[in-house]
Amino acid sequence: MPSPLLRLLLRRFSLLLAAYLLLRLGFFAANYGVFAEASGAETLWAFWHGFRFDLSALLLLNLPFILLSFVPWYGRGWQRALRGVYLTLNAPGLALNIIDSQYFKFIGRRTSDELFTITGDIERQAGQLVWHYWFLLLPFAVLFGLLWYFYPMPAARPTEQTPRHALWRMGRAMLELGLVAGLAVLGIRGGLQLKPLRPGHAFVQTPPSLGHVALNSTFTFVKSFGQKTLERPAYFDSEWALTSALAPHYPAPRPNPTPDNVVILLVESFASEYNGVENPGQKSYTPFFDSLATAPGALLMREHYANGRRSIESLPAVLAGLPALMESPFITSNFQTDELHGLGELLGRHGYASSVFHGAQNGTMGFNVFSGKAGIRQYYGLEEYPGGAQSPDFDGHWGIYDEPYLQYFARQLGQQPQPFFSTVFTLTSHEPFPVPPQYQGRFAPGQLPIHASIGYTDYALRRFFQTASRQPWYQHTLFVVLADHTSQSLAPAYQNLLGEYKTPLLLFHPGRPMPTADAHRVTQQADVPATVLDFLGYGADARQLLPFGYSVFDPQAPGRALFLSNGAHYLVHRDYVTELTADNEVRLYPYATHQLPAQPLPAPPADKLRRYGDELRAVTQYFTIGLLDNSLYRQSAP
Repeated sequence: MPSPLLRLLLRRFSLLLAAYLLLRLGFFAANYGVFAEASGAETLWAFWHGFRFDLSALLLLNLPFILLSFVPWYGRGWQRALRGVYLTLNAPGLALNIIDSQYFKFIGRRTSDELFTITGDIERQAGQLVWHYWFLLLPFAVLFGLLWYFYPMPAARPTEQTPRHALWRMGRAMLELGLVAGLAVLGIRGGLQLKPLRPGHAFVQTPPSLGHVALNSTFTFVKSFGQKTLERPAYFDSEWALTSALAPHYPAPRPNPTPDNVVILLVESFASEYNGVENPGQKSYTPFFDSLATAPGALLMREHYANGRRSIESLPAVLAGLPALMESPFITSNFQTDELHGLGELLGRHGYASSVFHGAQNGTMGFNVFSGKAGIRQYYGLEEYPGGAQSPDFDGHWGIYDEPYLQYFARQLGQQPQPFFSTVFTLTSHEPFPVPPQYQGRFAPGQLPIHASIGYTDYALRRFFQTASRQPWYQHTLFVVLADHTSQSLAPAYQNLLGEYKTPLLLFHPGRPMPTADAHRVTQQADVPATVLDFLGYGADARQLLPFGYSVFDPQAPGRALFLSNGAHYLVHRDYVTELTADNEVRLYPYATHQLPAQPLPAPPADKLRRYGDELRAVTQYFTIGLLDNSLYRQSAP
């Protein structure tokens, strides 16, 4: 029979498991739309599977409490102190999981140590975050109170025993401590399998989205904290075999390149779901974008996907062709000092002036530092804007409203020597989705908070192009309009894994027609560098461009898109979507625009499974080893 100390420990630990079950229920209810495709049985299995991750996380979090629980003191003072340790250790876990019930809506994954990479941004936004999410304090207070109230206390101090009984009791306690230690190690690693439990193990079930239900935010946060290396894959044992499967293709230079200006408009949360040109017959919140996409000199890529779900992941993809194929953002990772050749550097070799504009606080998400790494010579943030945070154009949250900032951007472009390459990252259509007071009620509110904000941003784009069209540089400029990631979703057709990455890519040149291109080839953010160089006629090779993206004008390179989700890597082609799971299993899904079935094909074509599986493994191996060894530009021809 277990000792009173061990029985108390088991009861106290069971109380934590019950609390995490409630947290999982809350997370599931808050994000039900993501998991609606799952059957009741599949959902119940995810909840059951989640106990494995709860045990691991709670054991890791409560190791000090477990050790102190074996101190054989029953006095009220000691037991109250022990309860204090219990509550102190577990309060952060409760908070993480409650916060994630809302944060998940924006990043599409459970929280990791990324919170430490945006600490400054959180501090600056603390007031408005508390204002908008005050209601999260209620479940935290309730759960914390329940843990305090139901925390088991010893019924009574045991009666005095003889030295012989005390010695026997001490021996039993040592045995129980050894048993608990062994079980704790087993629970932390998640079982007897070869490798310890990791987040990717949650997604081996179907549909994979239920992996988020099985996980808890304490587990993903603790497991990501302090990670310094990636696992080194070894799918290919020779560089030749790796490169052959990777299938790189670089734009060839032309005899007489055209040094036109290049302007990239990276629009916050500008998902395909919100426009009308990609959704005929549905309500559009982007009338100007729709008209621009169908204007002469415009090319809208209709099968375009973001490489990530976070703003911080978009800039490396768009400016350097580096997709987000690891959990940590490149900008804040341990690999941020790796060799990287961005568009600013490559165009700078041809005499281009270069700049990045972002109306948020300088240093937000490390954009200013990364811009320099990408070869951008000038960075303009909130501090450079007239009046800065004291300007009447400041939104009170993130930075400068889109309309005045894009007007400022247009004026600044007129002061740059030509040819210039400039990128602007908008911010108004970011949560809490503000609209300037003078425009309240002007833009259709829609059914989601973001809809009116998207309408305002679209209006800001209209005003930008009106101002730009009167400038002498306008007719000699290639405009690239795309989104950093998706955001809130209402349309069921977009509420699947592929829909979560569906964004538009628009190329527009008012002075000359676009080269021939298939508007329905699959494209991604990482295609932008090769596309820009190809359009201008400069070309590039393996010493300049990464092999993950292609030029949209290159008929010899099949279009593709890459992203990492739920611990698995995905490769999108026009016929199939390929998944490489955390367990090295390859799955094939039929492709349809922004739609991915919940279940893979039961009997996929063997040739496609092998070919696309090899291609995705090659991408994964090249990316990972390239970061680990700082050898991303090691490419040799097959």
